[in-house]
Amino acid sequence: MPFLTIASFLAVTGAVALATWWLTRRVRHNTAEGFFLAGRMLTGGFIAGSLLLTNLSTEQLVGLNGAAYTDGLCVMAWEVIAAFALVMMAWFFLPRFLKLGITTIPEFLEHRYGGRTRTITTTIFIAAYAVILLPMILYTGARGITDILDIKSLMGLTDDWTAIWIGVWFIGLLGSAYALVGGLHTVAVSDTLNGISLLIGGLLITWLGLRAVDPSGPVAAARELYRQHPEHFNSIGQADQSVPFSTLFTGVLLLNMFYWCTNQQIIQRAFAAKNLAEGQKGVLIAGCFKVMAPLILVLPGIIAYHLYHDTGLEPDQAYGRLVRDVLPRPLAGFFAAAIVGAILSSFNSVLNSTTTMFSLGVYRRLIDTGADEQRVIRAGKWFGWIVAIVTMCAAPFLAGQASIFNYLQDMNGIYFIPIFAVVVAGMAFRHVPGIAADMALVGGVAVISIGYFVPRASEWIKPVGRFHFLGIVFALLMLGLWIASLGRTEPDVVADRVKPPIDLTPWRWRGLVGGALIAWIVLIYALFAR
Repeated sequence: MPFLTIASFLAVTGAVALATWWLTRRVRHNTAEGFFLAGRMLTGGFIAGSLLLTNLSTEQLVGLNGAAYTDGLCVMAWEVIAAFALVMMAWFFLPRFLKLGITTIPEFLEHRYGGRTRTITTTIFIAAYAVILLPMILYTGARGITDILDIKSLMGLTDDWTAIWIGVWFIGLLGSAYALVGGLHTVAVSDTLNGISLLIGGLLITWLGLRAVDPSGPVAAARELYRQHPEHFNSIGQADQSVPFSTLFTGVLLLNMFYWCTNQQIIQRAFAAKNLAEGQKGVLIAGCFKVMAPLILVLPGIIAYHLYHDTGLEPDQAYGRLVRDVLPRPLAGFFAAAIVGAILSSFNSVLNSTTTMFSLGVYRRLIDTGADEQRVIRAGKWFGWIVAIVTMCAAPFLAGQASIFNYLQDMNGIYFIPIFAVVVAGMAFRHVPGIAADMALVGGVAVISIGYFVPRASEWIKPVGRFHFLGIVFALLMLGLWIASLGRTEPDVVADRVKPPIDLTPWRWRGLVGGALIAWIVLIYALFAR
C-alpha cells in the first residue's frame, strides 16, 4: 500500500508537470513581459484557476477547517467576503490597473505618487514575502505533506526534523523550477491543472465525510449535522468567536480587499490578461468558486466536530484526522498530489512576484538602469534562486512555533492596511502629494506594529479588537491623505497620458455576474442567520 500511495502521488505530480510543459512549450519567456506577465496572453479560465490555487494552501485547508471545528459556519466570511472583494476588483480596480499597463502594484504607485513611493512599497513587499510568507508556506506545506504521505515511516526515518527537511526541499525546488524557469505563464497553467485535482479531492473528502455522518446520503447527513449542532450553522459570528459579525465591515473586509485587489502575489495573473474582458471574466469566475469554497474549507471542519468533538482533538488536527479516516488508502497519493499542487502554487506565485518586483523595481531602476531585457530576467532569476535557497534553509527552523498562523495574520495586517489605503487614495483623491503617501506607508506600518507588539498599546486595543483596530487605522490614514490633498491643484495621476497595451473593452456580463455574486452573499448570510 505505501508503494501504491507513493506511485500514485508521483504519477499525478509528474502528469501535471508534463502537461504544463506541453501547453507552454511554444510560449516565449525571453522578454520581460513574456516572463513576468505571460506575454499578456492569459485567458479567463487560466486567470481564475491561478487566482484560486495561489490563495488555497495548507493554511486554508487545515486552518480554516480548524476554525470551523471550533466556531462553525461564521468563519466562511474569509471565503464569501473574498467573493465581494473580487467583484470590486473586476468592476473598479482592474480597469484602472490595466489602463496603465503596469506589471506591479508599486509601479502603479510610482505613476501616482513618484519613484520614492514605489521604492518604499517594493521594499515592504519583498521583505514581507521573502522573510515571512515564503518560509511559512514551505514549513506548513512540508508539515502537511509528510503527515499525509507518512514520509517518516515510508523512508525509515527516526525523527520529524529530517522528514520536514525533505518536504521543504522537495516543495522548494519544484516550486522554484516552475516560477524561475517557466515564468508566470507556466505558473498559471500548472495552477489551473492542480486546481482541478484539488477541487475533485476536496469535494471527495466532503462527500466521504458526509457519508461517515449518515451513509444514506449527503442531504440526510447535512440534516443530521444541523439537528445535532445548530450552533455550528450560524452565519452571524459572536463577539467571542474568531470572526465576529461586525468585523465583516471593518478589518475582515479591508484585509480581503487588499488581498484580492492590491496584493502582488495574487493579482499579477490578472495583470497578464490578454484584454480587460478576459481579466474581468477570470476574476469573477474565481468569485463564483469562492462562494462555494465553504463546501471544502468549512463543512469538513463541522463534520469533524460531529465525529470527534468528544475525543479531545485539537482544532488544527481536525482536517487531517478526517482525511485519514474517510479517504480510501489507494486515493491517498492522488490527494497528496493535489495538496502539493496547492502548496506549490502558493510558493511559486509568491516567488515569481518577488522576482518581478526585484527585477523591475530594484534592479532596472536602481542597480543597472541601462540593462536590456535579458539582463533584467537573468538578474531576477538569480535573485529568485538566492531567495528560494535561503528560504528552504530557514523554513525547518519554524518547527515548534505555537502560533505561526496567527503570527502571519498579524504581520499581514501590518503592511496590508497602509498599502491598501495609499492605493485607494491614489484612485479617489487626485491631488495627494507623494510625501503624504510615503508618510502614510511608513506611519501606518509603525502604528499597527506598535498596536500589536507594544504591551501597553496592545492592552488598549484589546477591548476594540484587532480587526476593528485595523479599520480605525485605515480610516485615519484615508482622512490624513484627503487632508493632504486639499489646496493642491496639480494632479499627480498620469493614467490619462498612458497608452493602454491591451483592449479595454469590458466583459459584457460583468454587471450581471458581479451583482448575482453580491446577492448570493447576502442570501447565504440571511439563510443561516440565527
